[in-house]
Amino acid sequence: MASYDIVVMGGGHNGLTAAAYLARAGKKVLVLERQAFVGGGVVTREINTPGYRHDLHSSCHIMIQGNPLITQDELGLIGRHGLNYHYSDVPYASIFPDNETLITYKDLDAACAQIARFSAKDADTYRMFAERSMAMMPMFMSGLYAPPLPFGPFMAMLDSSDEGRDILDAMNRSSLDIIDSAFEDDRVKIHLLKLVTENLQLPDELGTGMGIYLMPGIIHTFGVSQPVGGSGGLTDALVRCLEADGGEIRLEAEVAQILVSGGRATGVRMVDGEEILAKDAVIGAIHPHRLEAFVKGLDEAIYRRARRVNTSTQSLFVSHYDLKERTKYLAGEEITRATMLEYFTFDRLSDLLDDFDYLRRRRITPRRLLGGGDETHGDPSRAPAGAGIFHSITMAPYNIEGKGPAHWDEIKEEYAAETLRQYAPFISNLTPDNIIAATHWSPLDMERSSPNSFVNGDMHGAAPFLYQTVGHRPTPDLGQYTVPGAERLYLVGPFMHPGGGVYGAGRATAIRMFDDMGIDFDRAIGR
Repeated sequence: MASYDIVVMGGGHNGLTAAAYLARAGKKVLVLERQAFVGGGVVTREINTPGYRHDLHSSCHIMIQGNPLITQDELGLIGRHGLNYHYSDVPYASIFPDNETLITYKDLDAACAQIARFSAKDADTYRMFAERSMAMMPMFMSGLYAPPLPFGPFMAMLDSSDEGRDILDAMNRSSLDIIDSAFEDDRVKIHLLKLVTENLQLPDELGTGMGIYLMPGIIHTFGVSQPVGGSGGLTDALVRCLEADGGEIRLEAEVAQILVSGGRATGVRMVDGEEILAKDAVIGAIHPHRLEAFVKGLDEAIYRRARRVNTSTQSLFVSHYDLKERTKYLAGEEITRATMLEYFTFDRLSDLLDDFDYLRRRRITPRRLLGGGDETHGDPSRAPAGAGIFHSITMAPYNIEGKGPAHWDEIKEEYAAETLRQYAPFISNLTPDNIIAATHWSPLDMERSSPNSFVNGDMHGAAPFLYQTVGHRPTPDLGQYTVPGAERLYLVGPFMHPGGGVYGAGRATAIRMFDDMGIDFDRAIGR
């Protein structure tokens, strides 16, 4: 029977991050991944044509940019293991009817000058939001990459100062409430609202308003980036780091059960019956909805609260196109520098809200909420010389009204074809004669790709509502990365604090484990 110090169920980027920190501390670590490749939601692969490298899920790495994993290169991912980020001076942009553009530059003055073309007042308001957000970055960052404070003390701390009460007010409101009351031009409102809804939230969902306070600071302090060669460059560097410190990875190795004896996690049982022991701890990428399937014998109240975790209202439909030549934008070359790009066939806020109302009712939007772009404009290494890859992203429901999620298998090709047609007002050559091959991923396919993390097609694991944040993410029982009744079982994944997306959040899990095992974190990473 094999035995390790640490056994990790799931080779997503969070699990790999936690594993790499533990291996750096001298632990004998084994990562078990059910797929034939690691990375989970941070994967780049040739899925259509050799030489065309697509990001299967995450593409932009935003929130990880403030993580000491990157800012201080704690594991040497940049200095020793080949991670190389490309930063554009255009983090985010929108194209409106008649190919009018609104560009958010990393430089705040340039970003405000763009907004001033639509409204001088809105430019001043945006500057105020951005400067305030940038000033709060040290406080925000200190809480994002370490275990969270318990929910009650955290709220009490915020309620003890004027600045904290402003944050608390934003956390209780919707993004729409904040943006609609602060800005005057509909195009500016649409531009900002679509950005914050990238967190898989509706504009008017209460308890999501913190995005407008957080995103400008991230964009103008750190920027928005992509690893050279694709999103999976982060995963590749983590694998090299883990293996350099003696860690092991097994692929096509599916865990069936977490072994618990005497109230303590002792290892895992594989689907083929093999048992692997963990002397110190088990790390599990286990969505709260899947907790009961993997961990037996817990208090029923823990399972009940885990089952009640709400996933996001919408999911994503993604298409990956291999192109003979790069995309040509009718708005001009400047727009190709945008890392995140949105497309609108309207310029009224009410139209945006109408489209999101379709999602709220689990209906297919006739007018797609379009996003995506051709990564080869910023990184030619992603395709053969002169060729392109187009990454189409639309927000879509997982559980289609009256049809269920299985209906996606019937309509996937039809949905993709209509979506492609709707890019025509913006891109001149996203046409059959330029498309070599394509692959489409529905919300149901998203869940299939990672059933223990992307439940209900939610790549962020759990909705970003106030009651599912900080020490209550995903539940009060599980919010400290631990599982009551299964000591030394630790959780990682997008459903844990700080949330979905590429955060490198496994660092916080590792910190919790170091504390419990009496390991000095700074000494372990050689600080």
